Amino acid sequence: MTQSRHRNGKRVTERWDEVFKAVTSEPRRQLIIALLDAPPDETVPLPKSAVNPNVPRNPTVLHQELHHCHLPMLADHGFITWDTEPLVAGRGPRFEEVAVVFESLQSNATDIPEPLVFGCQRLEQEQAERLGDSPSE
Repeated sequence: MTQSRHRNGKRVTERWDEVFKAVTSEPRRQLIIALLDAPPDETVPLPKSAVNPNVPRNPTVLHQELHHCHLPMLADHGFITWDTEPLVAGRGPRFEEVAVVFESLQSNATDIPEPLVFGCQRLEQEQAERLGDSPSE
């Protein structure tokens, strides 16, 4: 019984580490949010879906980073699937494990400290909807 709990605890810890590593980069966060907004069986276009609208990036550099770093990392953990022609991404078999982080943040947007909300378009929108305001400009 103790060995089983230890194995399960270790497995859970590893999965959480993978989820948190997946959300440590803005292009990966934006991609996960775009996939949350898309129907479950559809893909989203890249690099467009990995760009924070408040912080535009050089599309050529972002394309290279997606292809060589972000997409392989997310796909290796089963969070997404992706194709190169055209460059698109879809939900992977473990997508819900990263999606729940953003769903939880969005549902608790009014409890998140302002420095983590202001400038984040999605959280500003969620917070405004829950407070009955219009988002800050």
